[in-house]
Amino acid sequence: MPPPPHRVADAFRPGRGEYEASRGASAEQRRVARHVAECRTAALGGRLHRCGSCGAEVPLYNSCRDRHCPTCQTTRKQRWLEQRRKEALPVPYFHAVFTLPHALNALVAANRTLLLGELFGTVNWVLQRFAADPQWKLRGRLGFIAVLHTWTQRLTPHYHLHCLVAGGAWDADGGAWRGANSRFLFGKDALAACFKARFIRRIGILLRRGKLRFGGGASALAEPAAWDALVRRLWESKWIVYPKATSGTPEQTLDYLGRYTHRVAISDHRILDVSGGNVTFSWRDRADGNALKEMTLPCAEFVGRFLLHVLPKGFQKVRAYGFLAPRAKKAALDAIRAALGAVSPAPPPAGETAPERVLRLTGVDVALCPVCKAGRLSCVGQLRRARDGPP
Repeated sequence: MPPPPHRVADAFRPGRGEYEASRGASAEQRRVARHVAECRTAALGGRLHRCGSCGAEVPLYNSCRDRHCPTCQTTRKQRWLEQRRKEALPVPYFHAVFTLPHALNALVAANRTLLLGELFGTVNWVLQRFAADPQWKLRGRLGFIAVLHTWTQRLTPHYHLHCLVAGGAWDADGGAWRGANSRFLFGKDALAACFKARFIRRIGILLRRGKLRFGGGASALAEPAAWDALVRRLWESKWIVYPKATSGTPEQTLDYLGRYTHRVAISDHRILDVSGGNVTFSWRDRADGNALKEMTLPCAEFVGRFLLHVLPKGFQKVRAYGFLAPRAKKAALDAIRAALGAVSPAPPPAGETAPERVLRLTGVDVALCPVCKAGRLSCVGQLRRARDGPP
């Protein structure tokens, strides 16, 4: 079955060169832009398939496999979810969102690896502190997965973490699991106040240690008066933390989180038109009752906004903490299941072929002929990369 129209790539092809020529881009951004533009095209080569029924020949081009490419995320997301289902516990789950105020956007942009790492660390510190506090009656260690997003629907910077938190805490010393109320984890105002205080304190420490950089839009903050004004503004502003209970089974909850884990700045289905050097896409305006609206940008501007959300090379956007941290996970989950009297989820089928796995994970039968809709495709040859010359 041929891939769906790669609409984000349609905007990248005319806009990529103009953006790089007029504004410049980092080496990592250039790499991502090339991958998105070339994904599932002859530029990456592929395989030629033939239908055993009607004889149609179908070229299937390779994916770029870049984590920022919207077309490459579906199978990767399903594989990730398959692994996480092995870790699901028969307990309530909570979805908590921690958002940095926009007053920090310029500073974060100048210190992406450092401050986005601090965002993860601060959220972990806050949640574990609350879990250990007798006031909240858990007195143990949480297990949760945190996913970084950096964008709004209009592709402007908006730094926030989505966290999926198991509803309870594990007391390893006492061998006890203490479950949370199915409708309530922690107070959002108390979480927000602690999140604000901790993050402001952390950036102050980084400043005193000389760790912060003040390039680009953050250059003015190098002046003491400007820094002090920023800190006052941060203390006076409202920080948003939104925890809520999820509905459904743990597996359904993981599927819910899957919407966030492998999402990129914009997906193909939101691209409405690419023509005349412009791209039109849909977006939801939360300030207007979540109304669906349209925005049109020059392709170069669209590419520039998309590339704002390219993460530093090697930066992990999905992280696990507490009893789900990689080193402690297996032993902790075995002990928690024993305490709950629960069994491990069934493993996926063994001995699957690649097409069978894709069909099970995505519902797409890649071996079905797209021409006659009845025959099966089989590979009859390799297709060299177009830039390597004709096959």
